[in-house]
Amino acid sequence: MKYGFITVAAAIPSVKVADVGFNLLNIESAVAEADGKGVEVIVFPELSLTGYTCQDLFRQDTLIDAAESGVLRLLEFTRQLDIVAIVGAPIAVGSLLLNCAVVIQSGDILGVVAKTFLPNYSEYYEQRWFASSQDLHTTTIRYAGKNVVVTPDPQLFRLPGGARFGIEICEDVWSPEPPSTRLALAGADIIFNLSASDELIGKHNYLRQLLTQQSARTISGYVYAGCGFGESTQDMVFGGNAMIFENGKTLATSRRFSLTSQLVISQIDVERLRSERRTNSTYVNAQSPRMVAGEPRLVDAKVPSNPEKEWKLLRTVDPHPFIPATGDMSASCEEIFSIQVMGLAKRLDHTHAKHVVVGISGGLDSTLALLVCVRTFDLLGLDRRGIVGVTMPGFGTTDRTYNNAMTLMRELGITIREINIAEAVRQHFRDIGHDAAVHDVTYENSQARERTQILMDISNQVGGLVIGTGDLSELALGWCTYNGDHMSMYGVNVSIPKTLIRHLVRYVATTGHLSVANSATAKTADNGDGDDRQDVITRVLLDIIDTPISPELTPADDNGEIAQKTEDLVGPYELHDFFLYYFLRFGFHPAKIMLLAKAAFGGKYADGVIKHWLHTFLYRFFAQQFKRSCLPDGPKVGSVSLSPRGDWRMSSDSVCSEWLSECDAIGK
Repeated sequence: MKYGFITVAAAIPSVKVADVGFNLLNIESAVAEADGKGVEVIVFPELSLTGYTCQDLFRQDTLIDAAESGVLRLLEFTRQLDIVAIVGAPIAVGSLLLNCAVVIQSGDILGVVAKTFLPNYSEYYEQRWFASSQDLHTTTIRYAGKNVVVTPDPQLFRLPGGARFGIEICEDVWSPEPPSTRLALAGADIIFNLSASDELIGKHNYLRQLLTQQSARTISGYVYAGCGFGESTQDMVFGGNAMIFENGKTLATSRRFSLTSQLVISQIDVERLRSERRTNSTYVNAQSPRMVAGEPRLVDAKVPSNPEKEWKLLRTVDPHPFIPATGDMSASCEEIFSIQVMGLAKRLDHTHAKHVVVGISGGLDSTLALLVCVRTFDLLGLDRRGIVGVTMPGFGTTDRTYNNAMTLMRELGITIREINIAEAVRQHFRDIGHDAAVHDVTYENSQARERTQILMDISNQVGGLVIGTGDLSELALGWCTYNGDHMSMYGVNVSIPKTLIRHLVRYVATTGHLSVANSATAKTADNGDGDDRQDVITRVLLDIIDTPISPELTPADDNGEIAQKTEDLVGPYELHDFFLYYFLRFGFHPAKIMLLAKAAFGGKYADGVIKHWLHTFLYRFFAQQFKRSCLPDGPKVGSVSLSPRGDWRMSSDSVCSEWLSECDAIGK
């Protein structure tokens, strides 16, 4: 295990029914290939040494003895290997024949796990040949030259580094109470399943759902290997399913109905799983001694003989973890937008407010907040003129953002107020004795606080609520003015990261949900041509998306363009959102976040650049907690939130030296 990742494989070897020699050669080939690729644990299908479809041949001592001889040969084959191999074999224990998983490493048998639930319905007749693990009494047998404990009790296997895995066999996971549930509650991070599930119309999709849900319910990794081509097709067909899951997410799958052997490899993040379990109080409660009967038998795997073997990250890392997958983008954006709208609708209903006040800058954040207000007013049947959009040009306002703000407000049919803050801020500078030529933090924050004062006072005039526009990314970095844009009466964007806002605004731009205004003012301006209005709204929204992110608190350049670009000052938001997700969601070490970022951005940023901005993120996140400790209300939308009443409670006096020291040590 490195950085918390365990490299696992599910193998589907070629098989011949009752031909142990042939099956063993294919198992050895897969083990060798997997070991060469850095796999730490590999699992094979149910009864993989003999084939699953031997039927009454399982009553033949010749086949049972051949399987034991196969295990003996496999022990010799793995003597110089570190990989753990889990193979299926029939094992006789006294008067019982058991359908078993044999766990092998470095020429030794770590343990044997017998199947618990034996299907005996429809096309399955396993009780004709096998006994259940529950028919056993714990005993020690001599098998393949080794003393092996066979027990009905749950067993866990612990790998070097501390990761633990458990085993269940095929039908076990289909039962009302799968053994994997108890194994996970007892500490198993990963479940391996040796299976022989046949193919029926619709069954594969059901199986995937079952495994997905079981891995999610147990917050575990789940590695499944099912029989493939070569099993008897006398009455059934086996498609060859190799699947790897992590907490409800599919990591890798095989190609079904292949005529050749397959090896599916992925990495399971044990640290991530454990973080999820610690956070989930329901899971923690389920782990209590009252809920888990007895301690499982714990078996330690051997320490690798070559611990310095080259390691590399095999998993694909999404550079934008907050952004929904492309196939789900439209539905996800609608859901996110609806959560924001319902949050604001409840607050308006509760306060009996018929007006909201929003500062409109022509930037992304205020645009999304305005769109949420418009949709909310339409939902509640309120006149859009109750939305008071206030544009407040200042020293850094450009024609581009000003014109976009004015056009958008006009086309959406809301009430428009324009209040230039320049003279008021100059008077403030005179009052406090600040030189207006000095463009420092006082110069910038005075403008932000003046704008907030205007919004608050207008809200008093109209009896409405000031709607906050700040987003999750800005809160993480503290990129907001304390008691300025940091403050509002309800923040609709409070848990929306910057990288996601672009997609939400684009979604509204391309779907046209807000094209038709419901106020008399808007209808007059429209002249009945709704299509023209939609074209204008779409054009403006797309231009806002393409506008550089800026607070526009310092003067524009000589060409009248935005000079103060946020990402030049604090770093790319896509990096900061990436850092935020893994720092907050899973509590990862800076070194692991760095590893994932390098994989995610694939050379887009040099290592030194990523490290620099990671250091910036960590420093600012700790230093700016005081702003998050007094946030206004706002709806939680995704799995990450910084609300002091919700997901994140942190002392404003916390010190970040441990995190920065680890960050500084990266690459040294």
